[in-house]
Amino acid sequence: MSEPLPSDESTPNPDHVTQLIRAVERGEGGATDELLVAVYDELRKLATARMRREPAGHTLQPTALVHEAYLRLLGSGDDAQWDHRGHFFAAVGIAMRRILVERARRYQAAKHGGEHDRVEFDDDVAIEAPADVDIIALDDALDTLAQKDPRMVKIIHLRYFAGLSVEETAAAMELSPRTVKREWAVAKAWLYQTLGDD
Repeated sequence: MSEPLPSDESTPNPDHVTQLIRAVERGEGGATDELLVAVYDELRKLATARMRREPAGHTLQPTALVHEAYLRLLGSGDDAQWDHRGHFFAAVGIAMRRILVERARRYQAAKHGGEHDRVEFDDDVAIEAPADVDIIALDDALDTLAQKDPRMVKIIHLRYFAGLSVEETAAAMELSPRTVKREWAVAKAWLYQTLGDD
């Protein structure tokens, strides 16, 4: 298998991650654990960014979100198939979205139709959205957009939920960075208009 990453690197080598992904796909013993170790810090940063938008008093911590998303991704019974690091992180981002939406829906149901939980967007994340966004409304908006423009939703997943750069998103989708920037700008405007209606 591939050589271990130097311990002082905070971001794993993309080639190393891709090699580990291939090992997981082949079902090599220990590859799943080794992949988690290699990407854990990045996943925790991603989870921390997502959890900052959770309401005060929530019980799910970033570490638990990482573990639950990772287990869902690799324990779903489906064969793991990711082309490279970008696709893997997009899949993790989507798993985190689903977990947070499910939690918000359960909380809303527990309140018997009360107000939705509000989730604030940070200034330091790539997407620019209204200051106070309902995660269930965001999920519904993305489902609606997926019917009109699935590629744009994939860009949102990669940029917002997976935290990939424009260049990483372009590589993952085999598009030019210019195309990603253009569609990202349109996606942000559409989400701002849709979610800003409230």
